[in-house]
Amino acid sequence: MQTDSPVHYSIIPAVPEAHLYEVHCRIKNPDPAGQYLSLPAWIPGSYMIRDFAKNIVQLSAETETGRLLVTTRKDKSTWAIEACTEDIIVSYQIYAWDLSVRSAHLDNTHAYFNGSSVFLQVHGQENQACSVELQAPQSQNLSDWQVATSLCSKNINEQGFGLYQANNYDDLIDHPVEMGNFSRATFDAGGIVHEIVISGRHDADMLRLCQDLTRICEQHIRLFGELPAIERYVFLIMVVDEGYGGLEHRASTSLLCSRDDLPRQGENGINDHYRSFLGLCSHEYFHTWNIKRIKPAVFSPYHLAQESYTRQLWAFEGITSYYDDLALLRSGLISLDSYLELLGQTATRVWRGQGRFIQSVADSSFDAWTKFYKQDENAPNAIVSYYAKGALLALALDMQLRNLSDNQISLDDLMRLLWQEYGKPGRGLAEGEIESLAAGLIGDDLSDFFQRYLYGREDLPLNELLAIIAIKFQLRPADSADDKGGKAAANQNEKSVPAWLGARLSSNPAGARISHVFSHSPAMQAGLSAGDLIIAVNELKMDKQKLEKMLIRCQPGTRLRLHAFRRDELMRFDITLTVAPEDTCYFLPLDTATVERKIIRDSWKSA
Repeated sequence: MQTDSPVHYSIIPAVPEAHLYEVHCRIKNPDPAGQYLSLPAWIPGSYMIRDFAKNIVQLSAETETGRLLVTTRKDKSTWAIEACTEDIIVSYQIYAWDLSVRSAHLDNTHAYFNGSSVFLQVHGQENQACSVELQAPQSQNLSDWQVATSLCSKNINEQGFGLYQANNYDDLIDHPVEMGNFSRATFDAGGIVHEIVISGRHDADMLRLCQDLTRICEQHIRLFGELPAIERYVFLIMVVDEGYGGLEHRASTSLLCSRDDLPRQGENGINDHYRSFLGLCSHEYFHTWNIKRIKPAVFSPYHLAQESYTRQLWAFEGITSYYDDLALLRSGLISLDSYLELLGQTATRVWRGQGRFIQSVADSSFDAWTKFYKQDENAPNAIVSYYAKGALLALALDMQLRNLSDNQISLDDLMRLLWQEYGKPGRGLAEGEIESLAAGLIGDDLSDFFQRYLYGREDLPLNELLAIIAIKFQLRPADSADDKGGKAAANQNEKSVPAWLGARLSSNPAGARISHVFSHSPAMQAGLSAGDLIIAVNELKMDKQKLEKMLIRCQPGTRLRLHAFRRDELMRFDITLTVAPEDTCYFLPLDTATVERKIIRDSWKSA
């Protein structure tokens, strides 16, 4: 297909059974000193070096007249092509077998890719307009495939194959592509078409999904006052047996979910699985403003060859994590009690980790590349999540702004200010600038608040701050290993105090495998370690289910003899159970609160 773009790509799902894409990149006016090309080392929104270039199987270059050019590998992600004054064509294959939202996947059921995994960056022409031809697979068995993407189309057929265009390289790689025989539905929000595309076997109620996502999208649009300048928005959903995740893009999102997460025909109400999925959709849609456009200065532009460090991820992921479930409440999809359950589960994830006393949320943001995205068995003892504690910090900041302004200023106002002054004009935020803007909104000093809870490691004073909306923060011991928090104790009338082992267990055919050992716990004091396989307790054969039931029956002070394998060595551990810590959180609305505070609560939850 002919095009006048300085850089033009064509991509075809060439060998689905071998998971190979074939890509051609035609470069007009290559660098006369020798053209350099590279693939990104990471993808925006997922802060870990992934080295996508490792999936390039073979690469060659030639002139348009067919003269083969010398290509030289310069480093793990970069190639150099010999000096040439003619237009050149670079051809290469991409191995794609990562079924996630971050990379590329191809088989006989579908094709999916992010541009950062397949399109080589042409050095020196990153800001040039470019085009891409999406070609249909050649197999007759796949002749019914269609295309779904938010890329701007220029000349495509009814199935979506053909020519697309992008303003520059950053634009090109920010629109993932799905090819296959998928389900599609549309709805309107904010005056533009929104598409839902579901790949994989499912029996979802598409009409209900459209209705519910309409309410969520319109809620976020009302908050910011407008949509960014996009022509349409696409939810790309891959359905699997078990999976959960999402990645934001400027006019779309890629989502991975379990089959049970989607609403079925004839079902009413919102169960826990569907509620979680709606929260994921809400989270990624909020990112359309917060991180895709309101972003750190270090991401303006992105530097995709190496890590880009910022202490602000708490604001972009944490604030987004606060608003994702809040939008479900504000749009009327869930009740206040349901929202508070979700909030309690978030708080529980924070309170159960001793890492919150070791790492600040700001440092968690900075260390995302090496710690949050590379968690090991000691993670609960060493790190805190800038998602989870960031969401609680956003809640606390919202309440602080309301408290200091007699409920005249809130986090909503800060987000609108960030959109109008930074996101919309494309200005990056300097480190610490969000804190200054928040203080400026209310004309008060917030340095102590941020120093203690953002840059420090103190627990957030949620009870004190939430009093303004008549909500109480509570702590209790866990009822069982499956207790995620968010609710009052299941056995409130029982006076027995739960016992605590202090280790997280996973199932294993031979016993109960320890995945994590918590700091200062009986398990750690007894010498147990992550990876140990418990096979017997008090000379009785044990597995995960039996051990968890035994622990529920035990009282604090109970002594146990554990036999476990560490590697291939059988070891004995004597352990004394202690009182379970109060690290399970839940929130309660105060019905005895003043009328004024109930009014403020109503304004908060219906904004």
